[in-house]
Order: sequence, then structure tokens, then C-alpha cells
Amino acid sequence: MTAAAPPPLGSRPGDVDVVCLGESMVTFRPSGPGRLADVPSFDRGIGGAESNVACVLARAGHRTRWVSRVGADGFGDHLLAAIASYGVDTSAVRRDPDRPTGVYFRTSGERAVDVAPPRGTDDHLAEVVYYRSGSAASAMAPGRDVRVAARSGRFLHLTGITAALSAGCLALMRELTARHPGRPLVSFDVNYRVALWQGTTNGPEVLAELARGCDLVFVGQDEAAAAWGLRDADAVRAALPEPATLVVKRGAAGATVFARREDAPRAALPRPADVVVSAPALRVDVVAPVGAGDAFAAGFLSGTLRGLPLHERLRHGHLMAAAALTAPGDLGEPPGRVHADRWAALDADGWERLRLGPGWTGCPAEAEDRSAKVEDHTV
Repeated sequence: MTAAAPPPLGSRPGDVDVVCLGESMVTFRPSGPGRLADVPSFDRGIGGAESNVACVLARAGHRTRWVSRVGADGFGDHLLAAIASYGVDTSAVRRDPDRPTGVYFRTSGERAVDVAPPRGTDDHLAEVVYYRSGSAASAMAPGRDVRVAARSGRFLHLTGITAALSAGCLALMRELTARHPGRPLVSFDVNYRVALWQGTTNGPEVLAELARGCDLVFVGQDEAAAAWGLRDADAVRAALPEPATLVVKRGAAGATVFARREDAPRAALPRPADVVVSAPALRVDVVAPVGAGDAFAAGFLSGTLRGLPLHERLRHGHLMAAAALTAPGDLGEPPGRVHADRWAALDADGWERLRLGPGWTGCPAEAEDRSAKVEDHTV
């Protein structure tokens, strides 16, 4: 079956391609293996689902803006400088003189609930300790300035993490995901984090409500099972028929996208007429299993902005995720666009034979016919 043409990108062009709204924190990673109690020193980095997406997209050649709040402190200075160094516009980030910038500490094996280990890797669990209660970002709330900044792009990218930070953040998320004429296309990564919703009973329901208001939704099959008891991609689509595009990440099995046909009326809900496309995951030598879900979303968004076929959007998502998985921090250097396009265009056999390790994004892509002939193409 031939995939449907890419959906239109809306009538208003926006002054950037993607606006990403949400909290970013300063991350401290142990300088060596061991428990947090035993590690004597830490390396500083940055971490935040939405800013990760903005950084990866900027490195991939797109115009991005990050909208958030940080403290009027040294950690806030570091976040702004580090994220801007990727080419992200940080002019809409507000400084809060009364609340601190969030920080967290983690060991190298951290894995988000929606990122299953790729093929050929072991699962690694880790300690993660957050210091984000009462942070500057948790004070985000509806208001004209944040609304104007959030709607200044072709896409607005959000995650379910923001909704869990405070009542004001949830109110802002509900405002930004409400359907109304003239809004940008809204992308939403469910990012279900059980710890963030402790003390509440309606986290899963809130996330489903927000997802239904969006145009493009990313959800991991494992987090759909944890949040809603849904065990396969078809069940997730049946529960979330409203988004025009739904991407279900299936860990080592790959990812599946459901894209409503352009000629399918909304009256067809709750059984939309979809084009359904899947793409297997890559084999990856994992350095640190963090940031892969954010990178996948950035890769798929990049392919969407460029009008690529659905199958290639998924493959670009896998390639960006592989770049994150083969780097020590939350952010990996993505492959150049020309090289990524050549990898994404491999035939099924060539794609299956790829195995990517640290430093692979600096290697030139092989031609499709050569990759299809080698017994095992390792980079």
C-alpha cells in the first residue's frame, strides 16, 4: 500500500519550525560506576525532554525555540548557554528570581519508562534523584506572553511531564492542547512517569485527555500498558482516534505510525481510516539508554517538516534515537542530513544488517547497494 501524502503543515508559517515548551534541568552524572552514595564526583550536563527535542532538531537544520522558566541562578545561566549553543532560540525563556532551576542526579543506566532497550542490548536500571519541587519551571501558567511564544512556530511540541509539575502547568497544557482555528500543529509525547504522578489518581486520564487534543502523538507501548492497560498498537489507536498521526514506539520491535487519510472525515471517528506503517528498530551498541525517546520524536518531526514518506519519518526517528543511545549524555550528535537520508533509504535487508556503535554519526553512509550486499554492516 502506498502511504498517504504528508499532512499539510498548516496555514500560518510561524517564525520558527518547532517550539518546544517544558522544563529543562541541570543533570549530574557520576564520573564512574557505582551507586549515588558511593560516587565521589559528577559530570554536569543538561536534561529535559522538550529542550532535548529542540536541540536535536536545531542540530538537524531546523529553526527551534525553547519556552520555559529557569531560576536567576548559575544553573539557569548554564542551561540557557548550553541549549543556545545547539542553535536553539532561548529568547522566550523567563528568569525567576524567587524559584530555583531544577537539578537531578542519575547513574548511567537510567532508562525512561517509554524506552525499551534496543535489539541486542541488556536492560539497565538506575538511581535517579530529582530536585525539582518548587522549581522555576513549575511556576509556568496560562498567560499572554507564554501563549504567544508557544504559538509562534509551525509545530508546538509538548510532553506529559509538564502537566505533572503543578496545577498552573496543567492549566497551561490544557489551554495549549485545546482545539481552535489558527493554532499551530501540536505534537505531544505522552512521557508517562509514574513518580511524577504520585499522590494523584488521575494521571493516566489527564494524559489521555491531553493526547486527544493534539495532532501528532508519541507513546511507548510499555507506557500505554502501564498507564491505560493497552497492550498493543492497535489498542492504543482505538483508544486515541482523535490525533491525525499516532506513533506507537514498540521498543526493540520498532515503531508503528497510524496516519489518518486526508480524505477521511472526522465523522469516521472513533474508527478512523488510517494508513498504518511500521519500521523495525536498529541494532545499537548502547552507551547510555537516556534521551532516546526525545531523539526519536525529533527525528520523526524532522521528517514530517520535510514532507518525507511515513516509513522514512520512522527511520529518521530510529536514527536519531541511535545517536542518543551511543552517546554518554541525554544528547547525541545526530548524523548529517545527507548521510541520514541515505541510511533511511536503505532497503529492508540493508537496514536489518546495520549495527551502530559510538561515533557512528561521524562515519559516511554507505551506498544502498553496498550495504545490502555486506553480511553485517557495522559502523
